[in-house]
Amino acid sequence: MAEQSFQNHTARSPLYLFLLVLNLALVISAIIHVVQEHSRANMLLVPVTFSLLLAPLLTRMYATKNQDRIIRLEETLRLQRLGASADGLTVKQLVGLRFASDGEVVALAARAKAEGLDTKQIKAAVVQWRADEHRV
Repeated sequence: MAEQSFQNHTARSPLYLFLLVLNLALVISAIIHVVQEHSRANMLLVPVTFSLLLAPLLTRMYATKNQDRIIRLEETLRLQRLGASADGLTVKQLVGLRFASDGEVVALAARAKAEGLDTKQIKAAVVQWRADEHRV
């Protein structure tokens, strides 16, 4: 894999996207089926297929929220170790700071606090990129 940077740090899972498209097609198909042939059994297909669509979305949302909490803890501890404070930084700002090297994270954290930088602005300001290969 190429060295991670601001331009290539996002990852997409083709299998996850395929699953979402497939589940969306199932929901649409179930709705069409109910309209064409209205029966109690066919009506049950709609909520069942809709739950199949929601399951991966909720799973992804929960996993991302959990990762954000872990990153918040890691970055708070890293800033403390470097003699700075994470007070006043949002979780999203801390998520952006995870890519900054130890040499620039303290100054970038202060700037993020002072200027209210969002995640994308923080990541764009990183000079020495610290790759995060474990984020899903």
